[in-house]
Amino acid sequence: MLSVVIIAKDEADRVGAALASVAGLAEEVVVLDSGSTDETVAVAEAAGAVVHRTDWPGFVAQKNRGLAAAAGDWVLSLDADEALTPELARSIRVALGSPTAAGYVVRRQTIWLGHALRHGAAYPDARVRLVRRDAARWVGVDPHDRLEVAGPTPTLAGDLLHRPYRDLGEHLATIDRYTALDARAGGWSDVLLRPPWAFFRDFVLRGGFRDGWPGFAFAALGATYTALKWSRAHWGRR
Repeated sequence: MLSVVIIAKDEADRVGAALASVAGLAEEVVVLDSGSTDETVAVAEAAGAVVHRTDWPGFVAQKNRGLAAAAGDWVLSLDADEALTPELARSIRVALGSPTAAGYVVRRQTIWLGHALRHGAAYPDARVRLVRRDAARWVGVDPHDRLEVAGPTPTLAGDLLHRPYRDLGEHLATIDRYTALDARAGGWSDVLLRPPWAFFRDFVLRGGFRDGWPGFAFAALGATYTALKWSRAHWGRR
């Protein structure tokens, strides 16, 4: 049995696409809603999901709640701003028809302000998302969560489409919010050297330049994240 688990808050405009992409794939869909003030709960329930209304304990703790709430032997974890391509849905059906691993990696593609990015930090952005429930748990330090699996994790064909930002303002607000959680202790060398290295890595070494100006902007915003993360730690502001 496959359960899909989605965490959400104020995602009425995006969770529908996530739910539609798993329609007919899973025997159970669980949505953990952490206090939405829009129609997220109504959209999820209309699509047949079981909704659990919760507080917000953080990314790692909330996603472990999702694993615990799932009834299936296998769990596919999604965010509300993600959706499976048909090819990925087919790959999941095939894999679970005769599973040979404890979990599976999916390749995530970022759709940034309407632009499908295929290089740099935006793709393939491989992540473990499909797991045998008894062999996995969420670990990490917020906001950087990851699924830890006891066993092999091959990669599935197909992509997970990720639309993390509705507009540039939301992207900048997310940088501000996440760097407050992610501030790192360091010195001036970190503040000065790490941001340009992050840009060079993502735009040049990882091929972000192949995505044109959107690839440049995405890499520049990634470097901005790095700069703010280390600057906040250096000056002690969170």
